[in-house]
Amino acid sequence: MLGPQMIQDMVDQVHVMQEKMRTAQDRQKSYADLRKSDIEFAVEDKVLLKVSLINYVSEPTHVLEVKMIELDDALTYVETPKEMLDNKVRKTRHGKTVLVKVLWSNHQVEEATWEAVEAM
Repeated sequence: MLGPQMIQDMVDQVHVMQEKMRTAQDRQKSYADLRKSDIEFAVEDKVLLKVSLINYVSEPTHVLEVKMIELDDALTYVETPKEMLDNKVRKTRHGKTVLVKVLWSNHQVEEATWEAVEAM
């Protein structure tokens, strides 16, 4: 049979383990909170980015085209559908939904999205 002293020792060890687990969880939460916080920049802030080009091999296909996007006074723009590329019917429990693949203005073909016909 287990003596009362042995049971008390086990209870004490359980309390120590629970305290260590609480400490680890608190550290994890504080780290997650730091990672979640939004970074905000003002217009006059200077942001430096470190770019490593040690193993980069230049290729002409890596050159990006610069497209000018017209912004309004609030520095926003309205995305408009430019072309319907494809369509398909998705069957659901409640019926069928017709989807179209939309090429949006100011985007490449690779960035086209599937949208419901009712939303277009």
